[in-house]
Parts: sequence; C-alpha cells; structure tokens
Amino acid sequence: MSLVQPSSRRDGFPDAPDVLFVYGTLQFDAVLKGLLGRVPASTPTSAPEWRAAALEGRVYPGLVAAPGATAAGLLLTDLTNQEWRLLDAFEDDQYDLREVSLTTGKRGLAYIWPDVEVRPENWDSAEFKELHLPAYAARCARIGPRLAAGEAKGE
Repeated sequence: MSLVQPSSRRDGFPDAPDVLFVYGTLQFDAVLKGLLGRVPASTPTSAPEWRAAALEGRVYPGLVAAPGATAAGLLLTDLTNQEWRLLDAFEDDQYDLREVSLTTGKRGLAYIWPDVEVRPENWDSAEFKELHLPAYAARCARIGPRLAAGEAKGE
C-alpha cells in the first residue's frame, strides 16, 4: 500500500519551472537549514517590477508588485517535493504562489504577498540579519521537523 503525499501549491503550475525565487528570510542559510535540514543549491537573481516590502508588525517581507523596482534574491534550484510541501506549510496563508520573471531571463515561482499591511519602505536584510536572524533561525529549527511530520506550524 502506498502512502499518498499531500499536494503542494506548486501542483497548480504544471508548466512552471521547478525553481523558487526567494527574496526574504529564505535567503539565509540558517533559516533554510532550520526548516529543510539542508541548504538547497541556489543562484543569485532578481525579479524586476517587484519589491521585498517591509510588512507591518512582521520581521519578514512580502513580495509586492512595484513598477520600476527590482527585488534581489536567490533562485532555489533543487527543492524536493517534500521541501515544496514544507515551504507551503511554512509560508503564511496570505502568500499566493505565482510565477515571476527574473533578470536572468528565466522564470521562477515566488510567494507573493497581497497589498495589505505593506509599509512604504523595502525590507532590510542587513537589519534582519543583525537583529532577528538568530532567533528566527532557532524558531525555524523548532518548527521545521514538525512541518516535515505534517503537523501545524504553531508555536
């Protein structure tokens, strides 16, 4: 008897590339290691016409449409099906998985934030690294195994 794996949001994009553009906390090795137990292969890239916006009351950003802007990030290129499902469970339900164009000429999937609770300034990765990364990575290390076991994110 085979165990049926739950689908991921990515399953809604059968013709999309099997790569994820990350622009916020998922750019940090410690966060990826905590969540996934490893650091996937990645390539630096950017998404034109998008920005990583600071969000009200949150230490992580949201990718929002922004004509003339460019969001810097990484393209995760070797995620497994289980890792896709885990990232879906990790990302807030407000995020919508969509395909975006990248400056490399390629396309990737990205978790897009709705235009709510968005602050006018961009998210500051250096500030996040200095002020929040150790605690955030520790949180990810606590919840990663629970998400992998199919449990709720909770805290």
